[in-house]
Amino acid sequence: MAALKLPHSPRLIQGRQSLVPFPASTMLFPKPPSSPLSNYSFATSSGFLTRTLALFSPGIVVCKNSSLRGVRGNQSRIRSASVQRVAEELMEDQSKYSLVSGDSIRQRFLDFYASRGHKILPSASLVPDDPTVLLTIAGMLPFKPIFLGKIPRQVPRATTAQRCIRTNDVENVGRTARHHTFFEMLGNFSFGDYFKKEAIKWSWELSTKEFQLPPERLWISVYEDDDEAFEIWHKEVGVPVDHIKRMGADDNFWMSGATGPCGPCSEIYYDFHPERGTADVDLGDDTRFIEFYNLVFMEYNKKDDGTLEPLKQKNIDTGLGLERMARILQKVPNNYETDLIYPIIEKASAMANISYPLADEQTKLKLKVVGDHLRAIVYLISDGVLPSNIGRGYVVRRLIRRVVRAGRSLGINGERRDNLEGAVLPIIAEKVIELSTHIDPDVKIKAPRILEELKKEELNFVQTLERGETLLEKMLADASSNAEKSGTVPCLSGKDAFLLYDTFGFPVELTTEIAEEQGVTVDMNGFDIEMENQRRLSRAAHNVVKLAVEDGTNLTNNINKTEFVGYDTLSTQAVVESLMVNGSPVIQVSEGNDIEVLLNKTPFYAESGGQIGDHGFLYVTGGEKQQTAVVEIKDVQKSLGDLFIHKGTIKEGVLEVGREVEAAVDAKLRERAKVHHTATHLLQAALKKLISQEISQAGSLVAFDRLRFDFNYGHALTDTQLEEIEQVINGWIEASTSLKTKVMPLNDAKEAGAIAMFGEKYGEQVRVVEVPGVSMELCGGTHVSNTSEIRVFKIISEQGIASGVRRIEAVAGEAFIEYINVRESQMKNLCSMLKVKAEEVTTRVEKLLEELRMSRTEVANLRTKAAEYKALMIANKAFEVGTSPKIRVLVESLDDVDADSLKAAAENLIDTLQDPAAVILGSCPDEGKVSLVAAFTPAVVDLGIQAGKFIGPIAKLCGGGGGGRPNFAQAGGRKPENLPSALEKAREDIISILSEKTS
Repeated sequence: MAALKLPHSPRLIQGRQSLVPFPASTMLFPKPPSSPLSNYSFATSSGFLTRTLALFSPGIVVCKNSSLRGVRGNQSRIRSASVQRVAEELMEDQSKYSLVSGDSIRQRFLDFYASRGHKILPSASLVPDDPTVLLTIAGMLPFKPIFLGKIPRQVPRATTAQRCIRTNDVENVGRTARHHTFFEMLGNFSFGDYFKKEAIKWSWELSTKEFQLPPERLWISVYEDDDEAFEIWHKEVGVPVDHIKRMGADDNFWMSGATGPCGPCSEIYYDFHPERGTADVDLGDDTRFIEFYNLVFMEYNKKDDGTLEPLKQKNIDTGLGLERMARILQKVPNNYETDLIYPIIEKASAMANISYPLADEQTKLKLKVVGDHLRAIVYLISDGVLPSNIGRGYVVRRLIRRVVRAGRSLGINGERRDNLEGAVLPIIAEKVIELSTHIDPDVKIKAPRILEELKKEELNFVQTLERGETLLEKMLADASSNAEKSGTVPCLSGKDAFLLYDTFGFPVELTTEIAEEQGVTVDMNGFDIEMENQRRLSRAAHNVVKLAVEDGTNLTNNINKTEFVGYDTLSTQAVVESLMVNGSPVIQVSEGNDIEVLLNKTPFYAESGGQIGDHGFLYVTGGEKQQTAVVEIKDVQKSLGDLFIHKGTIKEGVLEVGREVEAAVDAKLRERAKVHHTATHLLQAALKKLISQEISQAGSLVAFDRLRFDFNYGHALTDTQLEEIEQVINGWIEASTSLKTKVMPLNDAKEAGAIAMFGEKYGEQVRVVEVPGVSMELCGGTHVSNTSEIRVFKIISEQGIASGVRRIEAVAGEAFIEYINVRESQMKNLCSMLKVKAEEVTTRVEKLLEELRMSRTEVANLRTKAAEYKALMIANKAFEVGTSPKIRVLVESLDDVDADSLKAAAENLIDTLQDPAAVILGSCPDEGKVSLVAAFTPAVVDLGIQAGKFIGPIAKLCGGGGGGRPNFAQAGGRKPENLPSALEKAREDIISILSEKTS
């Protein structure tokens, strides 16, 4: 495609006016090869043509890969042919192609200010020469010493396209239309040269003339006390008053960090929905506005003690978000779908065999995370920041691990090419490097090193991730289970979070993120304590090697892998290979001690694939086969993949390394696990059969007392659907189908249609469990021989545990009998308490609930009446303030009146005192709780006094906050002891304000 110039005035494209008119001299793209085929590929690969044709010709769908989900092959080929014809027509008349590339926006910004005397300077490194910040977080950071007057300016004016990194909002990446970790900030700077007037006028000219943004779609914010900026925008630029908003320091007083240059700022917002009008506009509404240009009028330096000192010279620092302007000009719904990021998303989508336009929101979010984070990762590594556990390196490592996790959940697999050994990040990163030409030319030069670092870090993390994910899944399950039993909020202990961090390399942020997805919090205080303990121990005994079962460094190289014989037998003779107590190897352990035992072979199933480990006993026999030691086993875990760690307690005798033991599994508990594991397979098959073939497993637990199955689905299942699932599964059970198990190559199993169980890692040879005609899965767990052994299946709960993730809990076999017996006992107790028959319980409970509701209503009414009576009793305490008019004021405490009654009392008092009047009331309804209310009559509001703004600062004195309408507002707090002084402050303030307004 030759250099593309756009018409100066709007042109018609296929009978429609072009989206954005541009000057004729504007060059949008660098000159690529002139071949028509290259032109077509260039346009389609950018993602522009797809969205352009969708805008101009909705009937055309561009799809370069007909195998993508949801796209029919023949239809795709027909449409692709249509697209190519249209593309060629567009290329023949390039003046009609009215899109703006990110590269062109960057260059046009720089050229605009260069023509106004600014020196174009290159972007500084992402690693700043500034001890107060970790990374380059703003476009002005390289100029901070100049702004502070510490070094002389080299030029009076400059313009840059600065690469920036911010990770404080990393959780918002992909969730909003605008948050990024890596972004480019286009800026123009004045070092003691021009100031507000020029900065404002040029920003408007750039926006409305250079980029042709409609003036009526632009809104301006200014600092609430910056009258000068307001006047320039309104009187000199011509922005209507109703499009200029004064805002407070939180929004419009800019600071580069805890210390450094600062000053009032003004921002330009683009309005996506001007049809919503100008009344009650909130510029923070992301569904309507996007802030794209920030002008900082730098006048001060914030010192360490928080004080402000004037700068030696007034400076200008501006920032225009390149990704945001690209979103506006390219008319896409979010920054991620601009040509700056979308090609990366397309690459990841193709590797996951996903069509991004057809994907659900959760899938799109993960693709956006991949697209965003990989940009940050590539440019950080290019600037010399390598993955590590501290400082900047930790930022890179954390981002890489987030991408790996997102990619794995999307199903992105390595292509095993170029010796990547299955790593996927280097493949996607190639697209980032391809797009880097005009951002940082050094990236392509450093590409081999970048890709190698990505490969190494990804493969290292995957090894620990697979083990850590399984352990975390168990930890979260235990936390949820314990919370259910105790009726508390599920919480992962700080000790467990630290184990994941210390042993498996899980960043605590990643642990927190995964835990939150399952509704579990993390004890961060406990984590910090464990971290400090580790540092202390490291300092005190740096030469001591930590021993723990999960850590392979604890186990000697002389111990062979454990032979598992539990598929065929529940007991066997075995030899004790190793003993450990509290993670330390020992030779002998006596009665009463908790112990970890390694055997040369075992019938005990070790926890994996969601199935918990077997319980049972180890018996040591002496002469005439008399027992000399008994070890009760309560858990079995795997370490290093093939070592089975038997955890238990010595109940009798002494156990020694080298002794022969009889290892015996608890047969009844094993049977329960087998029943629940096979039932889990049947449940997944039923969900796919009755609900959706797209359902996939997101987690599972196969326990002795129940089974739990998590799956990806966006809606709650109805009672009817749950009943149908039960009927189908119980039908399969009744059919008495014999299961088939066999070992085969992994590829053969996949070709046969076997599906993988969540969290499992598979070797070249895999075990396939098949219920003929029902399901076929890769599974190493234990199962019944025939479905009839399950006996019966019952769902006991279905609920959402995260966005797009549902959870079913069920019981089968003996656990079902237990479940029914417990429920029957509870029903008998309930019938006895209510003195009704079982079939009458529902009616009786409904009646009791209605009586309770009526009683509560009656109590509430009585409280309200009591509060109103108290209000009448204190109405005579009102006093008058002012002269013209005289305003009746009442500020009092109503002791323990609740919030609703306090509101009713205030309304009653306003009616009693009549206009003009102001009422402020407070109360302490419960321990550690404060309620406040402010009610103003119309005449008081007309004086410019608003109840919502008045009550907020008063509530802060009580450790809370609140607000409301101009005439009525409520607030709360957590410090009842401060209520008297807060009400006294309210009294002083209202008197002062009213006196001033009525004098």
